[in-house]
Amino acid sequence: MRNPRLQPLLQLLLLAASLAARVPEDVTRVTRPNSPTLHDDQDYLTELRYSTRKRKAVKVVQDSKYWNKQMQAELQAQLEKTPIVQKAKNVILFLGDGTSISTLTAARLLKGYRSGNFEEEVMTYERFPYSTLIKTYSADKMVTESAASATAYLTGVKGNQETLGVDANVQLTDCHAMNVPEFHTTSVLHNFQVNNRSTGIVTVTRVTHASPAGNFAHTAFRDWESDDDVNDMGGDSELCDDIAEQMVLGQTGSRIKVILGGGRKKFTPKGVRDPEGGEGGRRDDGKNLIEMWLRQKQHLGNASYVWHRNQLLDLDTENTDYLLGLFDWSHMSYVVDQDASNPSLQEMTRVALQILQKDDNGFFLFVEGGNIDKAHHLNEARSALEEALEFERAIALADAMTDPEDTLILVTADHSQPFVINGYQDRRSDIFGIADFSDVDGLPYTTLLYTNGPGYRGEQYGSRPDPTDEPLSDPHYVSASTVPLLESKHAGEDVVLYARGPFAHLFTGIHENTYIPHAIRYAACVGNGLHYCTREEEVENKLPFKR
Repeated sequence: MRNPRLQPLLQLLLLAASLAARVPEDVTRVTRPNSPTLHDDQDYLTELRYSTRKRKAVKVVQDSKYWNKQMQAELQAQLEKTPIVQKAKNVILFLGDGTSISTLTAARLLKGYRSGNFEEEVMTYERFPYSTLIKTYSADKMVTESAASATAYLTGVKGNQETLGVDANVQLTDCHAMNVPEFHTTSVLHNFQVNNRSTGIVTVTRVTHASPAGNFAHTAFRDWESDDDVNDMGGDSELCDDIAEQMVLGQTGSRIKVILGGGRKKFTPKGVRDPEGGEGGRRDDGKNLIEMWLRQKQHLGNASYVWHRNQLLDLDTENTDYLLGLFDWSHMSYVVDQDASNPSLQEMTRVALQILQKDDNGFFLFVEGGNIDKAHHLNEARSALEEALEFERAIALADAMTDPEDTLILVTADHSQPFVINGYQDRRSDIFGIADFSDVDGLPYTTLLYTNGPGYRGEQYGSRPDPTDEPLSDPHYVSASTVPLLESKHAGEDVVLYARGPFAHLFTGIHENTYIPHAIRYAACVGNGLHYCTREEEVENKLPFKR
């Protein structure tokens, strides 16, 4: 007589055989075992674990000879690292918004799965000789958000949550305090301008969003991107200059030579139609800040405004001194959505470098992969990782276009996201696939999960749903989370920073996020505080003879 308790096991064994026969991109549907004694049947649980571990049987043979050879080569490369001790003429700061270490790892696994290098893939920034861990808390919160973080890693001072370019004396939405000069913090971008060096900002978010705005704005609330935002939130737009206005008319913002990203609605007045149709401007004050920017810059040199990818790619960068590119009404689209009017982050970075490199004095360029964070907030792992790969392509381009002898490149994140890679899946598995099967409910779960966010699939279903019934290949597939939220909340662990170029060796160990601009200033000889150039002059003056 057939033992009914073996039936679930037979189903899972058949499933394992089916999975082994399929290509890695396929996700096989798993039938949930129907066992009323599932939690008590230890024999069944043992067999379940055994069968799930066998299901793909990917054989990767890398013996002692292989690993000894690989690690000796890695050790030799480490021994050959030599610090570059000379002034950094240029600095490029790449900021992957919300790019946790797990995001970097998952992006590497995705790239390796596609390239055939699998787990041994190496990302461009991983080839940089130095790295460090960065603490991310803000002045008032253990887990930061992007505005307070931007204040820290761009100015060297911690501020309160959701404030920008001001210290902890400024509380959220305090219009009066944000106008006190003593409470303002100074960005490294501003330091470069004072040193007569060119500056630029590239992002796929609105250019008035928190991360890019940390370079030039001083505000008590990150959401005050236009005067309409200030008015709608009960502020006084006459007293508190909005971020878009500070970008075009402010002391620092008005001197930025290259600005590329999204957010046209923050720059044009209500009633002005957007070039792509749909909704128009959002400003209450009637100012068309795009036109004002053009008039202002045309007195200083050759200035261009572009709003479409084709215009950017056709631009004569040799004869362009100032460039404003606003490629979307709000944030730019995700890579997976392939909006024809939106250039890639790599394309924008190329144009920015072509313009800024004409300055013999040097430049500072801020490049943000902002859609990584946006996708994570929605628990869209596929979108987030495609954005992370686009971010790496921009880094690879900048690495190729610049000389490590004079250009310091930093790659880091402002904060983490509650994103995990889990399960005991086999080597060379699809990162977007099934990780394993639960030994409690017998259902599969995906390799990528979130600890909070809109992907919660709990009580409304009565039980955990089977992910293989869901559209896992959809680029906007919402991965499962454990706590229901409309959008994910950030995570608080440290983030990693990679560095190459002059004084990249300053970025080792563990540091506060506020350390970053202080080290940049030292390497580039800008701003206040310790400078390499000052130290060099002191050594020169103490020598008994001139070198």
